[in-house]
Amino acid sequence: MEWFGADGYWLSTLVFQRGLALVYLVAFLSAALQFRALIGEHGITPVPRYTSRVSFRRSPSLFHLYYSDRFFALVAWTGVVISAALLFGMGDDLPLWAHMAVWALLWVLYVSTVNVGQVWYGFGWESLLCEVGFLAIFLGPATMEPALLVLLALRWVLFRVEFGAGLIKLRGDPCWRDLTCLYYHHETQPMPNPLSWYSHHLPKPLHRMEVAANHVTQLVLPFLLFLPQPVASVAAIIMIVTQLWLVASGNFAWLNVLTIVIALSVIADGVWAKLLPVSPPTELDPAPTWFQGVVLAVTALVLVLSYWPVRNLLSRTQVMNRSFEPLHLVNTYGAFGAVTRERYEVVIEGTRDDPPGPGAEWREYEFKGKPGDVTRRPPQVAPYHLRLDWLMWFAALSPAYAEPWVRRFVAKLLAGDRATLKLLRHNPFPDSPPTYVRAWLYRYRFTTPRERRDTGAWWHREPSGRYLPPVTLSD
Repeated sequence: MEWFGADGYWLSTLVFQRGLALVYLVAFLSAALQFRALIGEHGITPVPRYTSRVSFRRSPSLFHLYYSDRFFALVAWTGVVISAALLFGMGDDLPLWAHMAVWALLWVLYVSTVNVGQVWYGFGWESLLCEVGFLAIFLGPATMEPALLVLLALRWVLFRVEFGAGLIKLRGDPCWRDLTCLYYHHETQPMPNPLSWYSHHLPKPLHRMEVAANHVTQLVLPFLLFLPQPVASVAAIIMIVTQLWLVASGNFAWLNVLTIVIALSVIADGVWAKLLPVSPPTELDPAPTWFQGVVLAVTALVLVLSYWPVRNLLSRTQVMNRSFEPLHLVNTYGAFGAVTRERYEVVIEGTRDDPPGPGAEWREYEFKGKPGDVTRRPPQVAPYHLRLDWLMWFAALSPAYAEPWVRRFVAKLLAGDRATLKLLRHNPFPDSPPTYVRAWLYRYRFTTPRERRDTGAWWHREPSGRYLPPVTLSD
């Protein structure tokens, strides 16, 4: 038993499990509230259409066996309820087998969701949640000493998240090497938050210091995670502070929060004992032999599946956020290998005029998270994930990337689809849908402090060209 149990990490494991339950809760809630418009039976990219052409082997999911909107809603809300129960500690005293079954159920439900989510679920934090959720199955309940090998596997995940992001930057955009990327990033990131304007206007020398500190955090500190305490705890705490800065300066769904949660598992109980009014039990149940065998098998599986992520890390053609097998058990990660210098936004408008001549009245659709109205302060939405808003950022960068779904989205607006309109902040046609919809590309930039004082606007925008000509539902 000495080799199996992680002495001094009982509180760390408890905090990690609570944090992971919170992330699961947000993820399932995001799925429950947005799926009908995006991947529902009558959504933009319906699940039944996807499963009819993609095999179960390529994309394992419960929804290959059966799909209906009611069933998907049941899956998502079941995930919400179970996550909330675990968040409030209702799984702590379960028998080992039941504890494993509950965490395994959460994992199966979420992997099933991701594997039919198509483009809307093609983000690194989805795979990260699947991978970490799988490992959580084997940590054991609060009545048992946590499995050392599983905690080490979590550190291996954290290493790949940080080191992969660091390498992709070093190999990618030259602005990471000359320390100038943050001159642009806060303004051009996918979805700025309330503090992004202020972050953008920090002095340039401070931006350069931030990039240099980021390189140290992502390229040096990951190796310290595997050293004895207190070195590992110090490295994890610095990573947490760095991730909190990212939380404060942008909306990146639950990527940063989940990275923090993983890092919390590295911090030794001696630190937690000073912060939490909880003490480890004087005696913990020994792990049964069968469970030790399962953990050994899982560890061997992780080692084998790590071959492709390690090969990718060492490759000069490193790719970001890739799963090498359909269950997302061991993945490769990375972010912002390239930083855009200018921000473009797709602005969608509708009109009831038929035909829409030079004097037509065009009304603009407003999204919940992405920039639109220049006088609206960028909102805080993370760790919640507004999937349509994120994809609209990519649509502005690459119309070809958005071609498979953006016209279907426009068709939903022309049809006045209620589920789709719920994804928007403002529907300019509350009584009946428009006759025509068009889209323009605008260049956005943050206002200067003087412009902000004079106009009250957070953004300045100017038209850059037509994105989509006026179309009707028959088009």
